[in-house]
Amino acid sequence: MRRTTGRIERTRVAGEEVAAFVPYPLAPSDPPLALNAEARRFCATAEEHLQRLDLAAELVPSVDWFIYAFVRKEAVLSSQIEGTQATLMDLLELEAHGGEAPDAEVEEVCNYLDALSYAHEEMSRPDGLPISVRLLCETHARLLRGVRGAAKQPGELRQSQNWIGGTRPGNAVFVPPPPHLVADLLANLEHYVHGSNSLHPLVRIALVHAQFETIHPYLDGNGRLGRLLITLLLGHWELLHEPLLYLSLFFKRHRREYYRRLSAIREEGDWEGWISFFLEGVATIAAEAVDTARTLHTLVTTDRQRVVTAPHTTVLAIRLFEFLPSHPILNVGRAMELLAASRPGAAKAVHVLEEAGVLVETTGKRKNRAFGYESYLQRLREGTEMLHPKADRA
Repeated sequence: MRRTTGRIERTRVAGEEVAAFVPYPLAPSDPPLALNAEARRFCATAEEHLQRLDLAAELVPSVDWFIYAFVRKEAVLSSQIEGTQATLMDLLELEAHGGEAPDAEVEEVCNYLDALSYAHEEMSRPDGLPISVRLLCETHARLLRGVRGAAKQPGELRQSQNWIGGTRPGNAVFVPPPPHLVADLLANLEHYVHGSNSLHPLVRIALVHAQFETIHPYLDGNGRLGRLLITLLLGHWELLHEPLLYLSLFFKRHRREYYRRLSAIREEGDWEGWISFFLEGVATIAAEAVDTARTLHTLVTTDRQRVVTAPHTTVLAIRLFEFLPSHPILNVGRAMELLAASRPGAAKAVHVLEEAGVLVETTGKRKNRAFGYESYLQRLREGTEMLHPKADRA
């Protein structure tokens, strides 16, 4: 039986009449959701891998290492889906050397980090904001601050009609709800998040993400904020206790299928196909996150032993090594700051780590040299490099 997931409202935009799609409130009930065996299997597998990821976070000496790595990778990947060409190395090099972002695209990724950090901190504080329209607006304001979307009402629900694809509203691929309906639609979505429901939380997250993308409540940044919302919901429904799972890598790998599945909800009423795709993504990325956590933990443990047993090691060298997972690119000046040490002491510590094969000189210079924790960076970079580096673009 074909399901209707919304209604069409005729509206005029730029002198053209367009058919805007207004989604029905969650959850679908006519007919009720009927997940097939594959979807149920993905759901069970995803839940199992999330539990393993939670356990991995509890067993490592410093979960902050993993949060640092995963959050930055997500910031880059989610921005890349929207067309940003900045890479993980662009971001890490900016953090290592300080100063202002070299271009708007790197600044956009930095804003994503700021938005993620703000939302997680609010939800973790006893008196902080829960998942709500207000939290989304505050997060959106940080996401678009000072970058290419800065003129598109950061932190404010849109007051004009937007559209997706096409050269004008009349030939758009999709036209979201008219602006006068956006506030009520988001209020309904907030009510759904905090209401009771018999569906598995992972299924509910799939529904909420798709509904948010359909409402498209802002003039810009909807995709990035919608993907960030997935992570917030994993914490809200206590599926993960640390922000360690991000689906942008899966969506980047399967970008066409991602958009096709979202369209099929609106055009064919196919919630089940979208949910199955989403659950497969959670299962896949959670398993990869467990593997990454295990690999990084093993790498750091092995390299720590190499530093401790190095022939000319120093206390400062051992201390500097402990900073590397959250400062994988540095120079002597940065080492001085981290260690609160003199230049000779910091330089000696860097030299010890370089001799141990942990740090690799990356600039080829005799002065102002920079060093990278290359084996660690190599693992983090997977999936984040662009096919066409920025230097090759017109």
